Amino acid sequence: MFAFATPRRSRKPSLTPMIDVVFLLLVFFMLASQFGRDAAVRLSGAGAGAAYSGPPRLIDIAPDGLTLNGLGIDIAGLPEALTPLTQNPGDTVILRGKDGATLQRLLDVAQALQTAGFANLVVVE
Repeated sequence: MFAFATPRRSRKPSLTPMIDVVFLLLVFFMLASQFGRDAAVRLSGAGAGAAYSGPPRLIDIAPDGLTLNGLGIDIAGLPEALTPLTQNPGDTVILRGKDGATLQRLLDVAQALQTAGFANLVVVE
């Protein structure tokens, strides 16, 4: 009577297009996202035309410690040690990183000073 064709075996769906889409989405979200927002430290520009005045306020940042005008100090006592050297919070404080000091250490010192009210920080080599 009727001659039907032999049934074909069902094919398994290919996962390759789905894997491609997943990787494209992964790359998109990795490039579009922000993993963490670090605290921004506002530093004044060196050589902005204002003359430096007053006693020296040089903070050397080493990997193992801090020095203020050559005298060793810890980060907690830094604002109190700077207070007699400044007339107002807008006085310039110079930060200098020594060999081996990390940028994170420099930012920690700058953030501690800004929290204490010192607004004019300059970073030199």
